[in-house]
Amino acid sequence: MAEDEKPQRPPKPDKAAAAEGDKPAKAPRPDKGGPDKGGPDKAAKGERQDKSAKGPKGAPKDGKGAPRDKGKGAPKPAEKVARAPRPKGYKPRMKTHYEAVVREEMTKQFGYKNAMQIPRLEKIVLNMGVGEAVNDRKKVDSAAKDLAMIAGQKPVITRARKSIAVYKLRDGMAIGAKVTLRGDRMYEFVDRLVTIALPRVKDFRGLNPKSFDGRGNFALVLKEYIVFPEIDYDLVDEVWGMDVIVCTTAGNDDEARALLRGFNFPFRT
Repeated sequence: MAEDEKPQRPPKPDKAAAAEGDKPAKAPRPDKGGPDKGGPDKAAKGERQDKSAKGPKGAPKDGKGAPRDKGKGAPKPAEKVARAPRPKGYKPRMKTHYEAVVREEMTKQFGYKNAMQIPRLEKIVLNMGVGEAVNDRKKVDSAAKDLAMIAGQKPVITRARKSIAVYKLRDGMAIGAKVTLRGDRMYEFVDRLVTIALPRVKDFRGLNPKSFDGRGNFALVLKEYIVFPEIDYDLVDEVWGMDVIVCTTAGNDDEARALLRGFNFPFRT
C-alpha cells in the first residue's frame, strides 16, 4: 500500500482547551465574610464572646453556679456551737454546801485552828477500761464518747505500757479512757453521783467505808456506767464498768471519811 493511502490518526486535543471546554467549571466557594457574599451569618449562630468579657479565671459562669472544688470529698469545716454562758455568780450546789456546812462541822469535830487545815476535794478521776479493745479498736472510741457525756469534757485514751502475749496485748495499744475533773465540774459530778447515779445501782447496799488508801483518797467501782442520766440505754452497744477515784487533801482516812459524809456519800454502817 502506498504511503498516501495510509489512514491518518485524528489529532490529539489540546489539554488546555479540553480543561476549559469539556470539564464543568467549579462553583465558587462561599465567602466567610458575611451575608453579602453568600457565606453563613455568624450573628445568626451566635458569635464567640470576647475573652476579655469572660472575666477572671475561676469566676462562676452564667447559669452554672460557682466552680467546683478540685478536691473531691473534701471535709467541710466543723461548725462551732456556742455554749450558753453561765449566769453571773454561778456556784455549784455542792460547793455552796461545803463552804456553808461541811467546813464548820469538820472544824468542830477535829478542832482545826487554821482554815487551810480543813480538808477539801482536790480532784476526781474517772477511769474506764475496755478489755475487748484488743480485737476491736472502735470499742475504745465508743467508751470514750460515753465517758465524755458523763464527765462533760473530753477524755484521754489510755494505752498499754508493755506487751503481754497471753492477752494478745501490744505496747501502745489503746485499752481504755480516763478523765480528770476539777473545780465546778468536780462538784457537779459529785452532786449527780450522790443524788442520781448511786440510787439507781441495782441491789445497792451502801459504799464500803474501808475503801481508802490511807492518804485520804477514796475509790469506788460501778459495774455499769449506764446508771448516769446522760447515757441513753437504747443507744449503748456494750456495757462496761467504771472506776471513780475521789482525791482529797485530808491527811488520814478518818478526816477523808468525815469529809465525804458531809457530801452525803452513803457509807455502810
